[in-house]
Amino acid sequence: MAEKKTEEKTDEKKGGKMKIIIIAVVAILVLAGVGVGAYLMGASGSGKEAPEVVPVEAAKETAVPPVGPMVTMDDFIVNILDAEGTRYLKASMTLELESPEALAEVEERKAQVRDAILLYLSSKTFDEIRDLQGKLQLRADLIGRLNGLLSSGKVKTIYFTDFVVQ
Repeated sequence: MAEKKTEEKTDEKKGGKMKIIIIAVVAILVLAGVGVGAYLMGASGSGKEAPEVVPVEAAKETAVPPVGPMVTMDDFIVNILDAEGTRYLKASMTLELESPEALAEVEERKAQVRDAILLYLSSKTFDEIRDLQGKLQLRADLIGRLNGLLSSGKVKTIYFTDFVVQ
């Protein structure tokens, strides 16, 4: 009987120590979780300011300007100049215009607009249009030529939707 009482006391001591260890581990994990959560959420006093909220009215002022009327041109396939042989350029583009009046004029004079673009594209060399700077220059030159052709409106920009050189 004395042995049973000793074993029970030993078991109670082991069980009591085990409960204390488990409670301590759980408490440490909870505190660590709270600390990590506070860090990730940006607890107050962290020195960081809250992001500035822009009012809707201010956002409207910085909005992108409206897109003008668009005209999609048929594909252009032209021979381009190259010292190494024959090369072809296939270009598709959409013209963005400043006004509906310009849209009406481009539709009315579409043959003249296509002719001006074809002649200009066929005068280019491969070296002039092969890099980004060349394509940007080509766009600027075409806008200038087309604006010289139109009388009641202007071309705002040209979007190349396809541009292949072979």
